[in-house]
Amino acid sequence: MSVNSELRTLDIDIPAQPESLVKLSLLLADENINFQAASTLIEGDMALASAVLKAVNSSLYGLKGRVQSVQQAITYLGMREVAAITFEMGLRAAFPPAAELEPLWQRAGLRGLVMGRLAQKLALDAWAAHSAGLFEECGKAVLFRHAPDHYRAMLRAAGDDSELAELERAGFGVSHDALGAALCESWGLSAAAVASVRYHVPLQCGQEIPSVLLSGRRGLVVLSAIVHALLRTPETLDEVVETLAPAADLDPTLVLRATRQIQEQLEAATAHGR
Repeated sequence: MSVNSELRTLDIDIPAQPESLVKLSLLLADENINFQAASTLIEGDMALASAVLKAVNSSLYGLKGRVQSVQQAITYLGMREVAAITFEMGLRAAFPPAAELEPLWQRAGLRGLVMGRLAQKLALDAWAAHSAGLFEECGKAVLFRHAPDHYRAMLRAAGDDSELAELERAGFGVSHDALGAALCESWGLSAAAVASVRYHVPLQCGQEIPSVLLSGRRGLVVLSAIVHALLRTPETLDEVVETLAPAADLDPTLVLRATRQIQEQLEAATAHGR
């Protein structure tokens, strides 16, 4: 799926993937991942390694002891979650620091973690799901970097992401979901992750699966809507799961059970961090 055609006439820059993440992606593509090489690569960037260890040691991951090295983090959490944290920090570093973007990055880290763990429980592609959750709102960061004052006003004016996308198309000629998908594509994320980022807004706001989505790419965008409900409107979770899970050939009972288990883990981690 290509989203570049709608961006060709726009003067909006998409940041290039950091070299360290390019190299990490190559390592992850190998069926027999060299964990030592991956940890050495991450530790080779002091700022990145420091940010990864800070994230790993947060209450979100609920580790009992303090992790002091990337290799140790891989041992405790596994390569996927450490790689996802690394991508999260690399994505953040691609944009100038801004107070308005901090809530976005916090949501991204949590959403990616939950989507990855839920996908793992449901035998879906956990790395693609984690990536899709992490990058879901990255198009907003692209637009904020492009026109901070103009976009700051849009963020204040929009009631939800559907309204925000309309304002973006009127003001910039493109919406954050399309820009986010373009960034995902340029950074080499899977087609399913790109599709999830591209089409998450209508599904989260209206529970309608876009007809252009192939059945094989519905799983992640459905997970995105379910996790959105879990994190933003948990009182609607049962209804959202019952409505959307069958469209991705997922058993609603199994999905709800797995989602509740993750919800309990999050609540336990939050209580542990108090």
